[in-house]
Amino acid sequence: MAIPVVNLADFLSGDPQLKKSFVQQLGKAYEEVGFVAVKNHGIPDTLIESLYTQVQKFFSLPAERKRQFEVPELAGQRGYTSFGREHAKGSSAPDLKEFYQHGQPEPAAGASAEEYPDNIEVEDVPGFRETFDKTYRAFESSGKALLQAIALYLDLPEHYFDDHIRNGNSILRAIHYPPITQEPKSAIRAEQHEDINLITLLVGASADGLQILTKQNEWVPVTSLPEQIVVNVGDMLQRLTNNQLRSTTHRVVNPARELWHTSRFSIPFFLHPKGEMSLACLDGCITDNHPKAYADTTAGEYLDERLREIGLKK
Repeated sequence: MAIPVVNLADFLSGDPQLKKSFVQQLGKAYEEVGFVAVKNHGIPDTLIESLYTQVQKFFSLPAERKRQFEVPELAGQRGYTSFGREHAKGSSAPDLKEFYQHGQPEPAAGASAEEYPDNIEVEDVPGFRETFDKTYRAFESSGKALLQAIALYLDLPEHYFDDHIRNGNSILRAIHYPPITQEPKSAIRAEQHEDINLITLLVGASADGLQILTKQNEWVPVTSLPEQIVVNVGDMLQRLTNNQLRSTTHRVVNPARELWHTSRFSIPFFLHPKGEMSLACLDGCITDNHPKAYADTTAGEYLDERLREIGLKK
């Protein structure tokens, strides 16, 4: 399935007509599909290449060494999470992956150390933290522009989300799906799920496997060109918009048998607001035909609930 493609340069061009057209394209795509491919996204190719190089070096470290960067009390929000620890909401089967998470490089003054723990230093891979910090900032910038367009589509002030995401609790996650070495119990590497956050920005995975569930209840593979990133709606934005913008169900499936010996790498950026942001359904999204679907909560409360549901927090 070729998902809708939008050009972020149109939104940033200063041309009112191009900007308006971008807003409508993005909003309609998020109502109808939940995923878009974004070109001219502002994240340099050289930075993406450097990030993938660093990530592959990290995951090639011996298992016992990687476990030195795993801190269970951080609930997977910083550092390494070993193979098979996370599962999708509603599923007891662990996903066939290991991952590394990097959080806000510069939390706001006075920010809670529990909500914003320090990032983990990886001395084994020179330049690792610097590369993650730079990529984090690039994703933040692109995500901010996309949320400004979403705000306009929802008839909110353009900068509605700006303060909520400044020094927010976003996560840059590097995922490794190791080679398959024996007959798997399932065809699924990462069980079907929806993301927790506002939006997710995914920079090209190293292999195919991502599928989304269409409104016709069919699983279709998602493809994008190398110069594009894929951006989808998360559950926080779905709650906030009272289901006007849909958090699309997606999964990762195993490759063909002849490719079992290969790894798959994927690097999503989960754009979260600060924990105190209210996720109460927007008044403009509540109508007689679409009554309020969710109880009021904050981003922090909702994140805590979901981390427990997926097995990362006790």
